[in-house]
Amino acid sequence: MTATPRSFSHIGLSVPDLDAAVKFYSEVMGFYVLMQPSEIVEDDSAIGVMCTDVFGPGWKHIRIAHLSTADGIGIELFEFAGNHAPEDNFAFRRHGTFHFAIQDPDLEGLLEKIIAAGGKQRMPVREYFPGEKPYRMVYVEDPFGNIFELYSHSYELTYSAGAYA
Repeated sequence: MTATPRSFSHIGLSVPDLDAAVKFYSEVMGFYVLMQPSEIVEDDSAIGVMCTDVFGPGWKHIRIAHLSTADGIGIELFEFAGNHAPEDNFAFRRHGTFHFAIQDPDLEGLLEKIIAAGGKQRMPVREYFPGEKPYRMVYVEDPFGNIFELYSHSYELTYSAGAYA
């Protein structure tokens, strides 16, 4: 039996400054703020117990905010007590998540806004099918070291043409 495709719900990002991250992701990326920054403490409340289940005992407190993309995908931002930047924020050979992607038909315009807000462009803008289709991509970094990709067109359009030439 073939599995039914599921919807993507949200991604969680760890940031060093929650207020600055909410500002970046709402003002630069245009995401909706669903829940302003809130503090959660390690206690026996429902959310406290859930966090202990996830992080284990001793996490003490976190700050969290929830945002949403235009198509309803959640961006969950966390500021953990004692957070620190990784030595390598692009450990692509390590198993696990190493990026996510955001789609904007004005990829270059969004790229300029990201750079102006303290983010980084990690590569030149590239075309998937030069001279054939206008599908473009670029890897960027938010001001907090989280790496993501910008796409000019939907994932389905970009990859429906088949194998790479």
